[in-house]
Amino acid sequence: MEIVPATLLDLNALRKLEHDSFDKDAWSLFDLIAVLTFPDVIRLKAVEDGQMAGFVAGDPRPRDGWGWIATIAVDPRYRRRGIGRALLHACEAKLNVPRSRLTVRISNQVAISMYEKDGYVTTDIWSGYYNDGEDGMVMEKVLERNL
Repeated sequence: MEIVPATLLDLNALRKLEHDSFDKDAWSLFDLIAVLTFPDVIRLKAVEDGQMAGFVAGDPRPRDGWGWIATIAVDPRYRRRGIGRALLHACEAKLNVPRSRLTVRISNQVAISMYEKDGYVTTDIWSGYYNDGEDGMVMEKVLERNL
């Protein structure tokens, strides 16, 4: 598995990954094009066997002193192999800010557990954040190497 920059050429693979991973919360075509083209957005893909196995996008906000992990997804066929954690670490390293934030479904215990093991702590709950009304858990991590 290797982690490399994602480009607009990855649009179809990313669209499939979003739908396979998030179903009702999958980003729209417009959002996917935006994340693959907007300047300053960190966009990385994990590639295994010539396929997109995962994707992460980060939004550095140096004026605010933190960056936002906008999305992270791993193809269901490649889960539980450390790809999500590898993508997360690669994105954090490129954010170049002191803190990282993200939002996760309050019911997604697998992801929450991974984030907690990686040093993220819950800072807020956004009521009704997701399309179906489920709450979103806001988590934050101090990125020591970027202090």
